[in-house]
This record gives sequence, structure tokens and C-alpha cells, in this order.
Amino acid sequence: MRRVPTDFSIKPTLTGERVLLRPLTADDAAAFQAILADPEVVRLTGSPPQERFDLDRLRDWYGSRGAQTDRLDLAVVDRATGECVGEVVLNEWDPRNETCNFRTLIGPAGRGRGLGTEAVRLIVGYGFERLGLHRIALEVFAFNPRARRVYEKVGFVAEGTLRQVLRDGDHRVDATVMSILAPEWARHRGHPGG
Repeated sequence: MRRVPTDFSIKPTLTGERVLLRPLTADDAAAFQAILADPEVVRLTGSPPQERFDLDRLRDWYGSRGAQTDRLDLAVVDRATGECVGEVVLNEWDPRNETCNFRTLIGPAGRGRGLGTEAVRLIVGYGFERLGLHRIALEVFAFNPRARRVYEKVGFVAEGTLRQVLRDGDHRVDATVMSILAPEWARHRGHPGG
């Protein structure tokens, strides 16, 4: 795979059949306030259940994403409705090793229609093909099999288990570390089974 210089200062717009990934803005704060109020989102992301997200704080956060030069945060927009339904993020960039962490957040309006799978393929493809990354990794909690299936569909491979990393009420939950490598992506472009 051709190595290109990594440049996180460029905030692209990536278009798929069902989703559009675009730079985040302060105007996205209200959509994310609603998404982050969803109990399932709170649980699946491991967020503290009592945390409340102030609109001004969210405006500051999402309004500052475009200025970040060491990470890429993009809104996931449902092309059918124009609604912002989540985000995808490449962060924790290690330039020496050409690696990044990946995380995603899809709210209730974006679930169950393949939007998340397409968004993951778009951002991972951009990470390898345009940013020149070698490895993209993530962690997924054991109680989130839906997300794990999405990652596996795109070609992420389980590497190991982080035991009891999250307290979920009275229980402790494991997380699986998963990654995908540039040579794997080059072989299947996010479609490892076919």
C-alpha cells in the first residue's frame, strides 16, 4: 500500500450510499445532546449514567473538532433524512508507528439500517488510503455484540480481552481489543467475507 503523509488537519466529507461523513460543527451540539441522553448510548459507551451534557459545553467541544491536528472527528449523517445520527473518530494517533484508535457513537435514529457499518467502512478506508495509517484499533465491551459484529464485518480482528475494565451496575464487564491492518484492508477493502 502506498504510504502517504498523515494529515489530520484536513477534515474531509466522505459520501456513501446511505451516510455522509462530514466535519463536525458547533451546530451539531443539539443533536448530540439528544443522542447522549439515550440510556442505551450511555451504557454502550461506558459513560457515567449520571453525566449530563450541557449544550454550551457540547457546542464548545463539537465546534473545536475542526481545529484538531492530531485526530479526525466526523459527523455521521443519514442521507435519507439529513439527520446527524452519530460520529466516527480516529484519535490517539501514534505517528511513529502509524497507528490510531477508533471509536464510534450511533444514536437511536441511526441504528439497525446499516448506517454504522457503512460509516465504519468509510472512515477506516480513509484512514488507510488517505492518511497512510498502518493499524487502527478499538475496544468493544462484551455487552455490545451488535458493535462487535459491525467491526468484524468491516475486517477488524479480535486480539485479546481486557478483563473487567468497566463497572456496569453490580457487574464488571470485559472489553475485546480489535484491530485492522493496512495489508488486510488492501486485500478486502472492508468486505473480508466476499
